[in-house]
This record gives sequence, C-alpha cells and structure tokens, in this order.
Amino acid sequence: MALSSLLLLWMVACKVWDTEAKPIAFVCNRAARRALNIVAELEGALSVCADLMTLSSPVLLPCTGLHAATWGEKSELEKREDIVVSLKLLSENIRTIRNSTQSECGTLLLQRLENNIRNYLLIITNLQLNVYVFCLSSASALPVFCLDQQGSVLPPSLSCVPQSTQSLRRVLESYNQLITGKLESFTLTLGDRCTSQ
Repeated sequence: MALSSLLLLWMVACKVWDTEAKPIAFVCNRAARRALNIVAELEGALSVCADLMTLSSPVLLPCTGLHAATWGEKSELEKREDIVVSLKLLSENIRTIRNSTQSECGTLLLQRLENNIRNYLLIITNLQLNVYVFCLSSASALPVFCLDQQGSVLPPSLSCVPQSTQSLRRVLESYNQLITGKLESFTLTLGDRCTSQ
C-alpha cells in the first residue's frame, strides 16, 4: 500500500516539460528529447496499476511505420503533420479511456501519458519550418487545420490504417516507437537550424 501511495505522489509531482522554452531547443538538445520520453517510467508504473493492464475499450494506435524512402520524400510540413495527427489520435483515445477509468492510480497514469503527448504536440506544432503556414486553433490551442502559402487547406491525414488494442503496454510501446522513430527522424532533419542558435 505504501508503494502505491508513493507512486501516486510521484506521478502527481512529476515534472512537466517547459512549453515556454523555444521548440528549437528541443530539436537541438538530444538530452531534452530523451528526458521528455517518459514511456519507461510509465511502463514501470503499470506494475502498481495492475487493473490498467487491459483497458476498458480499444485504443487506436499511432502510425509508427517509417519507410525511409517515402519519409525522405515528404516535406517538413508533411512530416510534422504525420506526427501531429498520430499524436492527436492517441491523445483523444487516452482522454476517453481516462474519463471512464475508475481507479485513482489508473486515472493518474493515463493523465500523465496524456500530458506527455500534449507536451510533444505543443512543441511540434510550434516549430518554425521553412514554409509559411497559417494554422487555425481550437480552444485547446492545438491546430485544427492549416493553410499553406497558396491558401490551400492542408488536411491532416494518417499515414496508415490504425490498429487498435486494449493493452496499455502495447499502447506505450507504439507511442515509444512514434517518439523514437518518426519524431526523432523529423528532429534530425531540422538539425541544420541548431548551428544558427
């Protein structure tokens, strides 16, 4: 019981990424990117929140597949949108599950996961790219849709047909693959901006 209380205290008191920092600092600092990835911590917390191993309803998984040739042909904007759409999908699914979760431990763990996803969304959507894009936002401050230089709507679309699972461990593995795969690859393509800092 004491371990459970300690875990809850740890999860509530966890640090939140400073979203006021410049997003380019995230791109240029690999240690900051690693520190923001809390998947291993959440996987460890699953042993205490055993009731959360199987979720009450299926969660759509983010698109994590990375075909190097296809990915390399995408523009910076397309890469960002691919990642943003996957993160939004996961965030919305986690919020729905969290709202129906009965256990305090499970609610806190899912809240921490949702906050972590939102931190990534805030950083990625606020990165300055080499294209002019105007984004309209909802009340959540995350872009609903964007317009390119010609005023064309850039519709968000998934790069795969999402699979679903009720295993939180599988959700965390997929989230980690998105962070360490597509997101890391995207930040590495922006590395030339770090020399001008």
